[in-house]
Amino acid sequence: MRNKIAGAIYGMALGDSMGMPSELWGREKVRKYFGKIESLLDGPKENSVACNYKRGQFTDDTGQALVLVDSLNSTNFKPNSKDIAERLLKWAEKEKAFENNILGPTSKVALANFRDGIDSKAVTDKALSNGSAMRIAPIGCLFNAADKERIANFVYGVSEVTHTSDISIAGAAMIAVAVSSAIENTDFEAVKKDVFEMEPIARKLGAETFSPSLTERIKLGIYLAKEYKDDEDLFLEKLYDIVGAGVNISESVPAAISIAYYAQDPNKCAVLCANLAGDTDTIGAMATAICGAFKGINSIKKEYIEVLNEANDVDFDRYISILMEGRSCIK
Repeated sequence: MRNKIAGAIYGMALGDSMGMPSELWGREKVRKYFGKIESLLDGPKENSVACNYKRGQFTDDTGQALVLVDSLNSTNFKPNSKDIAERLLKWAEKEKAFENNILGPTSKVALANFRDGIDSKAVTDKALSNGSAMRIAPIGCLFNAADKERIANFVYGVSEVTHTSDISIAGAAMIAVAVSSAIENTDFEAVKKDVFEMEPIARKLGAETFSPSLTERIKLGIYLAKEYKDDEDLFLEKLYDIVGAGVNISESVPAAISIAYYAQDPNKCAVLCANLAGDTDTIGAMATAICGAFKGINSIKKEYIEVLNEANDVDFDRYISILMEGRSCIK
């Protein structure tokens, strides 16, 4: 179990940091600048977001995920939106996230409103961005995949500070259950089944939006994964063109799950996500967390682990232990 949970946490950080240099660039720009990303790199000075990071540093995706774990550790693993909001705001101020344009569109407004004492429900109910899903992977480590109702409600509880729409809750819950299922299963078809079963459960918890079915978009992505199983570049190109790779959760979550299905190995997954273009750090964090949970930390290249440990002022082992404790505590 520790091997799988550690795989999810290091996988999240790996996909996040591997995808950081190409974050929010289009495919043509990524190809012209990098050729192909095959290792951890510094953020280019030309990238207005990634320029804030060095080789192996993770971004707001993993940063906020660890904030959630810290909050749950302090509240006996009971979601407390006020505590989460305070910690996220403190993290944002420490990282100069407002000034450096690090925060996503919904989280930026919601946290600013929390700071200023303004109710954000009108904003969070309409959320279409992926802030809820990008930081949710650790929650999947706390539950068995069969506990879908509990996972969905827990996801809502830790997300409501910034995201309360149907699609933002569903997308996050689908990533969480994918991690849960990947920890338990050795067949990715079982992971896919759990993901598809989660959407109708979680979607009813959030405020209704006119958003597409995440399940149907994932089905498209998995079709592409099978159709182009022998051609990585063409798979990424078709996924980018048909499913999308933007910050909207209706693009990034299906893209992440599709790449996880295609790769299954965390090292391969991180590279694929980085070269997809679009919201590469977020898609990488979600997809590679799933693959890390599926294969375990022992499958992640040792040099990646070493760079992640050196580049980030974080005790990964502490967070893994907290999640191990939380998994037994919640049960």
